[in-house]
Amino acid sequence: EFKKSRPKALLRDKLLITLFFETSTRTRSSFEVAAKRLGASMVHLDPSKSSTTKGESLDDTFANLCAMEPDGVIIRHGFNATPQKLANKGLTPVINAGAGNYAHPTQALLDYFTIVEQFGDVRGKTIAIVGDIVSSRVASSGIRLFHRMGMRVILVAPKPFMPDNELEKVEHLDEIIDQVDVVMSLRAQLERHKAPIFEDYEEYAKEYCITKERFGDRDILLLHPGPVMRNIDISDEMLEDPRCKVLEQVRNGVFVRMAILKAILLDN
Repeated sequence: EFKKSRPKALLRDKLLITLFFETSTRTRSSFEVAAKRLGASMVHLDPSKSSTTKGESLDDTFANLCAMEPDGVIIRHGFNATPQKLANKGLTPVINAGAGNYAHPTQALLDYFTIVEQFGDVRGKTIAIVGDIVSSRVASSGIRLFHRMGMRVILVAPKPFMPDNELEKVEHLDEIIDQVDVVMSLRAQLERHKAPIFEDYEEYAKEYCITKERFGDRDILLLHPGPVMRNIDISDEMLEDPRCKVLEQVRNGVFVRMAILKAILLDN
C-alpha cells in the first residue's frame, strides 16, 4: 500500500532514536527516510561520541535514552544478542537494524518482498546464496525467512565460508545454476577470516563474481544487500542488467521499513 501511494503523516507525534555501533549507509538512511515519510522525528546518537566511550555500560546508556521517552530505538550492534537483550527490558520498542552475524531482519523482509513482487507465490522457488555466508547476518536472517516461506535454499561458497547447517551446499554456482530462480550475491568479507582463504579479492572474483558469462540468458533474479564490490561480487555488466534488482531492493527497503514502523509504533 505504501509503495502504491504516499501515505499521510501517520507517525507525526512519534520520536525515534537510532543507535548504530557499526557503520551503515543504506540501513540507517532507509530507516530515516521511512520514518520521515510517515512524519516521525529522528534523533541520531553517535556511540563514538556517547558516554559508552567514558565507561558507561550499554544497559545504562539504553536506560538513560529510554528515560527521555522515545517511541522506539533502532539499533545496530556487533553482538548477536544485543537487540533482543535490550528489547527484553520492556522500556521501549527495539528495532534490530543488524546484529553480529546472526540477524538483519528488515533486510530479509525487503529481500523477500522484492522476490514476491517478481514471482507472486514463492513456494517451491529456489534461491542460491553465494559468497561469504558464514560472516553474513543478511544470509543468516534470509535463510530463516526464505525457508519458512517455502523456498528451497542452496548455499554456494568455499567450505570456510559455509555455515554449519543442514541446507544444500555446493562449492560453485555452475553446479546448480540451471535449478535456481534467484541468486543472492553477498559482499566478500575476506577481512573477517583469520586464515587467508584467497590471496586477494581478484582470486575470489574468478570463482564467485556474478558475471554475464555465468548467468547466460537464464531468467534469474539477481539480488545483493549492498554495498556491492564491483567486479568482485557482481560485474559492472550484470549491475546494469535488467535481471539485477539491487536498486529496487533499496527502494523497497524504504516501503518495508515504513510498514514495520507503522506496525510497531501505531498498530500495537
